[in-house]
Amino acid sequence: MNYKKLSKEISYALRHAPEKYGLTLAADGSVPLNDLIQALRQRRWPDLEQRDIEHIIVTSTKKRHEINGDRIRATYGHTAGAKIEKQAVAPPDTLYHGTSHRAWQNIQKSGLKPMGRHYVHLSSDYPTAIKVGQRRDPRPIILAVAAKEAFQAGVSFYPATDGTWNADPIPPQFLTIMTKRP
Repeated sequence: MNYKKLSKEISYALRHAPEKYGLTLAADGSVPLNDLIQALRQRRWPDLEQRDIEHIIVTSTKKRHEINGDRIRATYGHTAGAKIEKQAVAPPDTLYHGTSHRAWQNIQKSGLKPMGRHYVHLSSDYPTAIKVGQRRDPRPIILAVAAKEAFQAGVSFYPATDGTWNADPIPPQFLTIMTKRP
């Protein structure tokens, strides 16, 4: 069993194309676990068992998926369907966002936007923001997000299961370029 490929396909099904798998996301982004297993068995994983999915979840450092009872969901990164409902909570004082130099030009004018996803993705620590930013730029710009101030001004923040955060769009006045590591 190639767990890496399976994890990617589960993410694709739950984040981006549930309809291609005959799945309908609930308001919280979940689907019945058995429905997902059956859909994956029909596509290219005929021997798939629930324990295989549980193995992916337990061994993943990124915590992309979670099982709650008899349902499974992707924890972040959705582009499919209606916006996934989450419970807003007060964030820490500062969160971080790694971005490319190219994207920074737009961000400083209009702030952080979900860019095709349902939420803006933020890191709770500087090293993670660097790793995320390096996906698009070898020397990314790291932004400090005045999350607590933004929250007090009405921006909603949502914790993810892996220490990352999701947020609604964040205006530029709450963003500062980090010139050195905190």
